[in-house]
Amino acid sequence: MMNRKEYLEMMRGAGQLDYEIYLNTERLLDCQKEPEDLCNPDELQFMIVHQVEELWMKLMGTTLLDIDDEMRAGRTLKALTLFRRVHICQEMMIAQLALLETMSPKDYQEIRLLLGNGSGQESPGFRVLLKMPTDLWATYTDVYLEGGQRTLEQVYDSEYRHDEAYMMAEALAEFDEQFQKFRNAHMQLIYRSIGVAANSLKGRPVEILNSGLKQKFFPDLWQVRAEMTDRWGASHGVKRDKLEPKTDA
Repeated sequence: MMNRKEYLEMMRGAGQLDYEIYLNTERLLDCQKEPEDLCNPDELQFMIVHQVEELWMKLMGTTLLDIDDEMRAGRTLKALTLFRRVHICQEMMIAQLALLETMSPKDYQEIRLLLGNGSGQESPGFRVLLKMPTDLWATYTDVYLEGGQRTLEQVYDSEYRHDEAYMMAEALAEFDEQFQKFRNAHMQLIYRSIGVAANSLKGRPVEILNSGLKQKFFPDLWQVRAEMTDRWGASHGVKRDKLEPKTDA
C-alpha cells in the first residue's frame, strides 16, 4: 500500500535545491489547498487547471506586448516567431479543458458551492487578452497598411504576394480564430458541467456567453475574405456549373 503522507510530502519538496529555489516551487505548490481542505479529490484538478490557464494567459499577454514592439520596429520575422508561441499557448489552453471533462457533474456542484459568484470573466488574464487586440490592430494598420501605402484588399487579393503584411495579418487571424475555439470549447464544458440554459453564479443565463462567440477581434480580416468571395463570384459566377465526370481517352 502506498504511503500517501510520505508521497504528498515528497511532492511539496523542501524548497532548498537550486531548481526549487529558482522556480519558487515552495510558493507555487502552496497555491493549492491542503488535501484535507479539498471538498472532493477533483477540486485539486479544478484549481490547477485554472491556475495553469492564468499562467498561459500571463505568458500570452506578455508576448503580445513584445509582438507589438517588434511590429513597430519592423521586425516581422521576430514578431511571427512570437506569434507562434502565442498560438501554441492557445492550443494548449483548449486541449487542457478536456481534463475538466473527467469531473462528474456532482463533483463540480460541490466545488461550485465554494466559488462565490465568481466566473471566468473575472480572470485578469482573460480580461487583458480581450483588450489587447485593439492596440495590436492599430499597430498593424500603422506599420503594414498605412506605412506600406496598401489596403487590406491589395494585401489579400489584387496585389497578393504572400509577404510580411500578409503573414502578419494571418498571424492576427490565427489568434482570433484560436480565441474563438477556446470560447467554444469552454462553452461546451459549461454545458457538460451544469447543463444547457442553466444560470451562472451571478444569476445570469450561461447562454449570455454565446454573445462572445460572435465577437471578432479583427473584423476587417474576416470581411476582406467575404469581399473577395463576392468579387470572385461576380466575375466567375456565384453558382458554378457542375463538373463533368472525366472520361478515359
